[in-house]
Amino acid sequence: MQIGYTMMGEHAGPKALVEDVGRAEAAGFDSAVISDHFFPWLDEQGHAPYTWSVLGAAAQATSSIPLMTYVTCPTIRYHPVVVAQKAATAALLSDGRFTLGLGTGENLNEHVVGRPWPSADVRHEMLEEAVLRSLFAGGCVHHTGRHFSFDSAKVWDLPEQPAPIGVAVSGPASCRLAGELADLMIATDPDASVGEAFAAAGGAGNPRYGQLAVSYDPDVHTARRRAWEQFRWFSAGWKVNAELPGTAAFSAASVAVREDDVAEQIPCGADIEQFLERIAAFKDAGFTHLALVQVGGDYQAPFIEWAQRELLDAARAV
Repeated sequence: MQIGYTMMGEHAGPKALVEDVGRAEAAGFDSAVISDHFFPWLDEQGHAPYTWSVLGAAAQATSSIPLMTYVTCPTIRYHPVVVAQKAATAALLSDGRFTLGLGTGENLNEHVVGRPWPSADVRHEMLEEAVLRSLFAGGCVHHTGRHFSFDSAKVWDLPEQPAPIGVAVSGPASCRLAGELADLMIATDPDASVGEAFAAAGGAGNPRYGQLAVSYDPDVHTARRRAWEQFRWFSAGWKVNAELPGTAAFSAASVAVREDDVAEQIPCGADIEQFLERIAAFKDAGFTHLALVQVGGDYQAPFIEWAQRELLDAARAV
């Protein structure tokens, strides 16, 4: 299993993200993914720069590490035609190192353009319609669909090979979409059943990307506190989190979450065995790639140094 690094835009500003991905490449991480939010989940996180500008800078600040959105919603805040243009440009700037990761989005980020937040089944319909590979083939594309229409759309600057497309999954409907439409699967939990559903829908043999939040610090108490302050938001699960409209809602939804609750799900401290146990769960579930999220924007460099020294080789060997 390959071990990647996450540029977490909710934890750091744009310059720091670019500096950190350069460190991650030098340290030997196998890939780098980046979130695409308009808001952080919690006020304590404090950041949400424009992902696609960061990607362009990251492509120039690195030379070999693959880059991927984890993930972009191509249906409400962004129109699918604009996403196609973004992806093509990112692929060119990175010399073919870019993968377009897509998902159905969260109300947190998509509500800002003033459109109603659709139900989950409608969001899946919209995503299915938005994966338009014809936009990467050159020429003018016309489309009239249930959710999107456009006329004479042409992406003028295209890479020699289109960027691979990944689709985020969490249940049967998204697994079907990913298996039918995507080159790879994206998930956040080490759940073997989603990989099996992805394979059954047409994704057999394709890569499966996971993501794991970690909180490295030589002092375990500091690591636990940081994890609670900045990552308690995820405790309600994605079905709830996708519906919440802002940071105040996430704060209210996580008011009863204890530090112990977060530490049960996020490895905290510097005990490498604890980290490897969580990493192994993804490998055992059939994942081929795993992107690590170091919680806390001000503690990326120490984590990357420690990962290079102690974690990466051991993680690949689990």
